[in-house]
Amino acid sequence: MTGALRIALRLLGPRASRRPHPTLPRLRGRVGWGERARRPRSHVAVLALWLTSLVVAPAPCFAAFPERPIHVIVPFPPGGAVDLVTRLVTQRITEARGWSFIIESKAAAGGIVATDTVAKAAGDGYTLLITTPNHTIAAALRSRLPYDWERDVVPVAVIANVPELLVSDPAASFDSFSGFIAYAKENPGKLNYSSAGNGTLPHVTMELLLRRAGLEVVHVPYRGAAPAMTDLLAGVVQLKLDTFATSNDHVAAGKLRALAFASARRSSLMPQLPTIAEQGFPGYEGVLWIGMMAPAGVPAGTIDLFAAAISEAVRSEGLAARLKRDGIEPVGNKAAEFGALIAKEVVLWRELAKAVQMTVD
Repeated sequence: MTGALRIALRLLGPRASRRPHPTLPRLRGRVGWGERARRPRSHVAVLALWLTSLVVAPAPCFAAFPERPIHVIVPFPPGGAVDLVTRLVTQRITEARGWSFIIESKAAAGGIVATDTVAKAAGDGYTLLITTPNHTIAAALRSRLPYDWERDVVPVAVIANVPELLVSDPAASFDSFSGFIAYAKENPGKLNYSSAGNGTLPHVTMELLLRRAGLEVVHVPYRGAAPAMTDLLAGVVQLKLDTFATSNDHVAAGKLRALAFASARRSSLMPQLPTIAEQGFPGYEGVLWIGMMAPAGVPAGTIDLFAAAISEAVRSEGLAARLKRDGIEPVGNKAAEFGALIAKEVVLWRELAKAVQMTVD
């Protein structure tokens, strides 16, 4: 019985539940009124009705999150793989849950501008960041950042993984991964590989492989993935870690040779192609993960809500098939798992940078 109901019953007397209109003598002395104090019966009835309404009135209504569009910052130009995955997933969430999203590109400084924007946003859940290993690479390799990568932004979930694919010029002096390893050992410094620039994922993952294999291959950085691929196709460089989506057509046309996947398991898209890990380098991975982060201060319940929405979206039949067709593996994990991945990678890249004297400042 609620407090308001108890007060109402005290005012109405011990027989209130049986007599809807109590007499004044039964009220006397029960609520501190004097012997000569009297109130009209109608006033008592009105008071009782008001108090009883407090008991049966519905609880206050609060609007469910989100009440307005959610702003999603993407650190890459529109049209690329990361932008495409972001739009596909947010569209699926819109269809399933009715949420509204605004996608904005802030492609500058390897994701630092986008991350800084979100790090300084309100922790109300209405500003989110799409990020990749560029986040952990910047944390590991840059001496100064405008934000604290551990304190100012928090993980939500990994949306998907895009394993890298090691491809080579068909005219190179080897036609397999083992052939590449053997040739590079016998000819140190005579091979070169391209990347989208210093500190990009293809750069650090290739250096990780070369260090583990004890190879000397020259890095040729470009200003973006497109010119790096152009020179590989032209035979200016011999090797590149790329993605299935951007390399597959060239491989199918005989313009590039696929040597190995950098994923933990073989891809269903090329089941005959071994991974780097199973060819003498257990545990090696080169994966472009696409994740979502939020400003610090976003409630844990809201973080969990986003993670659940992402998991449902990437596992939905239509979207999962669409992603896998382009060599993109749906993930949709939880914040704690994503946080562990970030912490692990920062340590890995720091150790690598120290070993090979890699800097990006």
